[in-house]
This record gives sequence, C-alpha cells and structure tokens, in this order.
Amino acid sequence: MNVLILVVDDEPDIAELFRQQFRRELRAHRFEMAFAHSAAEALDRIQDTHGPNLVLMFSDINMPGMTGLELLPLVRTARPEVPVIVITAYGDTETRERAEAAGAVGLITKPIDFAALRAEIDRRLSLRAGTE
Repeated sequence: MNVLILVVDDEPDIAELFRQQFRRELRAHRFEMAFAHSAAEALDRIQDTHGPNLVLMFSDINMPGMTGLELLPLVRTARPEVPVIVITAYGDTETRERAEAAGAVGLITKPIDFAALRAEIDRRLSLRAGTE
C-alpha cells in the first residue's frame, strides 16, 4: 500500500516513539510515516503531491510558532480530503470543540493510547481500501 501518515509534533522524541509503536506495520509496508517538527514544515510536506498518498495527519496542538489549531484550517484548505486528528495533553470539552471547529475529525489525548491510535489508522486504511 502506497499511503502516508504525517505526524506533526515539535517534540523530537515523538518520531522515535511512533516508529517503535508502528514498527511492524512500517516493516510490512502497510503505510509510511513522515514527521514534521513544526506547522510550517507540515505545510511544506502536504504540498508535496509526489510519492505516497497522504491519507491521515496527526498534529499536536501546542507548538511554538503556529499552533496545531492555527494549522488545521490551512490543511483543510490545501488538502480537504486529508483527515486531521489532533493530539493534546488537554482533552477537555473546550479544547475538543475548538479542534473540531477548526476542522479536526478527532482528538487523542496524551499520554497517547497507541491501541486507540492503531484502531483509528486501521479504520482510515479500511475506508481508503473501500474507495479504491
């Protein structure tokens, strides 16, 4: 499968954590993962239409410079077909409502529940497979 999941988070250890958690899927080439350490880097990445097809994006909310909430409408404009799920330490109702209003399709709280994240990825890949 030639699909890409983009993870946007300014914490450098997040990329390694995701690689460890999804090592089997990555080795089996179920999908590829790319990492952006800022909203600006994510915007550059989503403009690249060559290579694997971007099917899902996870973004932290609290990042220096542009926040994940500020990034969301820009992603929705540039790539409306790509669902974005925000990752945050704050799972309160106000944060959830702000994320959804900005265009997020879901919210996952930290510490990340990788079983839930894996289920969401599986669901998105199944949806994509059903449209091909």
